[in-house]
Order: sequence, then C-alpha cells, then structure tokens
Amino acid sequence: MKRKVAIIGAGPSGITALKNLLDQGIEAVAFDRNQDVGGNWIYSEDESHSSVFETTHIISSKTLSQYADFTFDEFDSEAADYPSHDTLRRYFQAYAAKFNLYPHIRFGTMVKHCQWIDENTWEITTEKDGVISKELFTDLAVANGHHWKPRYPEYPGEFTGEFLHSHHFKKAAPFEGKRVLVIGGGNSACDVAVETSRVSESTAISWRRGYWIAPKFFFGKPSDKVAEGTKWLPVKVRSFFNELLLKFFWGDYKNYGLRPITVPFGATHPTINDELMHKIRHGKVKPRMDIKKFEGKKVIFEDGKEEEYDSVIACTGYWLSHPFFDPDFIDYSKGPVPLYLKMFHPTITNLYFIGMFQPLGCIWPGAELQSKLMAQELIGKWKRPKNIKELCEREVSHPHYQQIDTPRHTITVDYHLFVKALKKELPADFVSKTPVSARENLLQSS
Repeated sequence: MKRKVAIIGAGPSGITALKNLLDQGIEAVAFDRNQDVGGNWIYSEDESHSSVFETTHIISSKTLSQYADFTFDEFDSEAADYPSHDTLRRYFQAYAAKFNLYPHIRFGTMVKHCQWIDENTWEITTEKDGVISKELFTDLAVANGHHWKPRYPEYPGEFTGEFLHSHHFKKAAPFEGKRVLVIGGGNSACDVAVETSRVSESTAISWRRGYWIAPKFFFGKPSDKVAEGTKWLPVKVRSFFNELLLKFFWGDYKNYGLRPITVPFGATHPTINDELMHKIRHGKVKPRMDIKKFEGKKVIFEDGKEEEYDSVIACTGYWLSHPFFDPDFIDYSKGPVPLYLKMFHPTITNLYFIGMFQPLGCIWPGAELQSKLMAQELIGKWKRPKNIKELCEREVSHPHYQQIDTPRHTITVDYHLFVKALKKELPADFVSKTPVSARENLLQSS
C-alpha cells in the first residue's frame, strides 16, 4: 500500500527524516511549532521556545557533526571547527532548501495527540492558530528531540531569590551584578557558569558528583577527532586511555577545589569545556559542594558552608517526553528505552524514533542514518529482524557504557559503535547528495 508518513519535528533529526523519505518517493509531512527549521538551534529569547543561548557553540567538531548528504565544506568551507548556533541554524536551513523540504513542512503547528489504530494507521491530531485538525497516516516518525522539558532538582527548604532552569537562560546580561549559583556539571552548567561570571558580582557552581571535563582541543586538533583515532579499540580500553589523557591534561581536581571523580570515563556524560578551569583558577567561578537545603536566599551546602545568592540556575537536564502519546501507551521518561537501534519499537511496526539517543558526540549524523534505514524498510528493501523483541531488550541490558542509574543516562550510545551498527544495515551507496527534483529532471532529459 502507499505509505504516508507523519514526522513530528523539523529540527536536525526531523529534516533528515523528511529528506530521506522523499528521496525514496515516500509521501511525508513534517509538523513543527516553529516558523522555520532548526529546532533548538534557532536562537530566541522567547521562553516558550526551547533554544540555545546567546553564545552557544556546538560541543562536537564540525567533521563529526554533519550530514553525509550535505557536509559543512559543501555549505561553508570556512565554517569554524566548532560552529556557532547561528552557523548551525543557517546550515540546517540550507539543507532544507537544497533538498526542497519546505513544501512538505507545516510550520506553526503543534502535534497534540497520536493515536495508534493498527499497523497501517495513525490518527494525528494537530493544532494551528487555535484550529484542531485530525489526519490519517500509515506511519509515524518521532523526531521531537529530548532537550525541551526541564527537569528541576528538589532540595529541602525554599529559595526566595530568583530560581530558574537553564532552559530559560538565554544570555548573561540579566545577571549583571548579581550573586549567582549554578547547579550541575554538564555542558550547559559549565557554559552558564562561565558566561555569568563575566558580568556577575560572583558566580559559584555546585556539583553533587565529580564530572569528567574534556577540552575542545588536544594537540591542536578537535578532541573528538583525536578520540576518533582510537575508535578501533574496545570501549573499556578507550575509556581507560581517555581517563589517563584527561588526568594528565588537568592534573588533580583538588587544585581546582572540585570534588573528585569517582566513576570511570563514560559512566556519566563527559563535559566539553575549555574555560571552566580557567575561570576557577582566576577566581571568577567558585566551586561548591552539593546543596543541603535552602533558607530564603541562603544556601547551605553539604560541607556546612553557607552563602547568600540572588539567583540560582539549575542546569539539571531534561525529561525524555512524548506528550502526544497517552502515558499508558508509551512513556520513556523514567525507565529503560527498549528500542532496537534506538529507533524500532518491539511490537508497533509503523512507529520510528529518529534522533532519540545521546551519543558521546553529535546526534544528527546518526539520525541521518536512522532515517535512511527507516526509508529502506518502508520501500521494502530492508526487513527488521524476526527476534526484534529480544534485540530491543538487549539494547537495555548491554549498553555501550555502564552508566549510573539516572533518567539522563537511559539512551546513551557510543558515537562510533552506533554509526557503525547503522551503516552495517544500509547499502554501500547510502549517500545521496542530489535533490529529488534535480534527479527527476535528469531522468526526464535522458
């Protein structure tokens, strides 16, 4: 039967899902609440829109953060090793224009509900300008991202100053002259601490555990390109060498006043940041322990230190959320995520998740490969394994990294192993750089 696919989201994962479906002649429609493609990479100070903040640059290098079908060199040969959010926005929009995706995207449209009817039918309910619509599709591709629903920490007491999540942090200027406390040790936390320290009266950063911090460059090269040279090694061996390299690079965390790391490399997401250690050693960012409780504007830390702050910024991650599904149908917010190749459901054959994984690296190169595999199945050139239920469970029981048990660490993959596994399922000529319209004109002329 003729397939008609609904895609939720027109961010980096959604647009490559759309492009690769159209490549195979499959009818597809993408829905997005924004007015252009790019997802989180469209900078906006509107708090209703989940976006990067003013000074954000990507934390993986451009050569490991690009589509195979449209590389950064093809877009802008002078793009920096770590492009800015604006460069990335323009890159995604150029991708959408090159492959003529815009006519197939419905902007300003919110997907309200997805009802699975049978293996050939989804009922999709959307809202645009206050008007509710229902439409039937044969298949559903979920590419709504997993960095948009904030996860707030809970502590005893009440903080009476300004308390916000990094989701609402857009730029440092509003924190000029304020006493700021940043909670967390991930990429957002370290970036927010560095940025606010430029204008604040004081900035401190609270860690509940030690975090592996990696610089953006080693030996004059992007650190992920250096790490790529060891991708042939087993994960445990690679992790061991990464630990040695980082310990050699930074020295003892005691010298920075930071709590020690107690887990192996890979057990938590490493943080990519060059400036935090510099700011700490220059007195611009003060390391603090975990928070014991709040008392008004006073924060009491687990080591007994007490300080007052005007603003607390919680950089404590996001929930994995699919509000368009009934909770008793699919809910991956807290538990394991048993999906084969992080995309195939064990029983629902016309449902695909694109980009719902967290690599130690960039998401969208893997999302592009997932999209190609989805398209191959829909045109009948690839069949999912008969033991897919077993393989889905194996995704949970045999992760690439043995990580700590938190909601943030349920979808982690090793970038290189994941890409390799997806490429194994695809034909050798999977790269497709020619827009569909250009190919059709070429065929007609011949």
